[in-house]
Amino acid sequence: MPLLSLFDRSLLARSTRLALEFNGHAFTFGDIESRSNQLVQALRGRGLKCGDRLAFYLQNRVEVIDLWIAGVKLGLIVVPVNVLYRERELKHILADAEPVAVVTSSEMAGFIPDGIAVWDVDALAAEARVQLTERLAVVAVPDTPLALIYTSGTTGASKGAVLTQGNFAANGLTLTREWRFNEEDRYLATLPLFHVHGLANGIHCWLMSGCHMRLTERFEHARAAEWFEDYRPTVFFGVPAMFIRLLELPLETAQKIGARLRLAVSGSAPLPAEVHDKFRERYGSVILERYGMTETLMNVSNPYDGERRPGTVGLPLPHVRVKICDEAGEPVADGTSGELWVQGTNVCAGYWRRPDATAAAWKDGWFRTGDVGVRAPDGYITLQGRRSDLIISGGFNIYPREIEELILEQPGVREATVVGMADPVRGEVPVAYVVVDAAVFDEVATAARLRSQLASFKQPKAFVRLEALPRTALGKVQKRLLPPWRS
Repeated sequence: MPLLSLFDRSLLARSTRLALEFNGHAFTFGDIESRSNQLVQALRGRGLKCGDRLAFYLQNRVEVIDLWIAGVKLGLIVVPVNVLYRERELKHILADAEPVAVVTSSEMAGFIPDGIAVWDVDALAAEARVQLTERLAVVAVPDTPLALIYTSGTTGASKGAVLTQGNFAANGLTLTREWRFNEEDRYLATLPLFHVHGLANGIHCWLMSGCHMRLTERFEHARAAEWFEDYRPTVFFGVPAMFIRLLELPLETAQKIGARLRLAVSGSAPLPAEVHDKFRERYGSVILERYGMTETLMNVSNPYDGERRPGTVGLPLPHVRVKICDEAGEPVADGTSGELWVQGTNVCAGYWRRPDATAAAWKDGWFRTGDVGVRAPDGYITLQGRRSDLIISGGFNIYPREIEELILEQPGVREATVVGMADPVRGEVPVAYVVVDAAVFDEVATAARLRSQLASFKQPKAFVRLEALPRTALGKVQKRLLPPWRS
């Protein structure tokens, strides 16, 4: 089924129904339809056509939703960019994707590298407001590319996953059904819309179900109690760091929130079983943990009706096949660790301009996730880590080599390696172990340079100085032999 026809369940069939609140402004689904139609006209006026790439580098705001729906209608390939990314990351992504332009705000435009066309979001919105509201839409098929979303690789260079309209349609339909979304739901949306968790899951479940959504610019722990009490959501999506913060609310407040909350979904990083149990005790609501990736959207979920087992990500979703394989690619027995391989209509079309990476990640029609896990006899899957050295901090993926390469460029650094260390709030944080020339190395200046080049969540929590890094005979750093670090 075409993606736009799924959106039309709300854009057209529920046109008069209140759909969205943002910063005190209310919009019906008909308003959202008209705004996206006007934006299509404005983008066409600027020369955009089906298949063109258009990036956005924006905090959550209504214009991101306008842009996404307009992209579906016009057949664009939308490139969401993490707002925490800075010079090095932006240069790579924008050079690789080659978008016609980047839509951003005046406050963030200064981060965009020279030579890239920048379209001010407020100017574009003003231009759209004077356009006709008549719908113009291209004919799309499931294989029509819709998004180019960058996910880090073990080499440190981000790869663009090509996600199609069919990928998003399959994912949205399944989640809307499996998680029992309906038009009476109230969805509090605090996740960033540049991430598939907030975009592919949240926005699509909202549009396909016709529920009401309150959008915030970001999650703010200090305002969480106010939001939950004022809006009274029935649905909330978060990452483990958010649920850890919510455990700090007073018990009476937590009980009131939990009494109205029928669905709390956690993803993007492993949820500690302890947090799962404490949330159930305080809120009376059982968090539903699931497992997905940028390349595949959602693969596995604990059931809505049935046991939501702490420490597991649940069972394969109806549109996904999962097998757990050994190094030779042979399925392993239940209870045995192996790499998760997935297959289904949710899996992306490949990596943008990276036939080598695409060939390496797919085998006989199966996508090799790189995630290690184990399946219980009753089918529940538990994740155990990455085949690579991935660090997941607050729901964001960090690959150490990218940070290591930048540290090695700094004066006085002879060797560097970065590892993930346990953190009670973010799950993991990066810590840098370095071998330096003490007379030259300036830790304060090095940290400042990293802050200017990399996203905040990639900043090393500490620099631990060593006389030498433990290495194998072939020169590979033995990270397991690094001395422990304590904050």
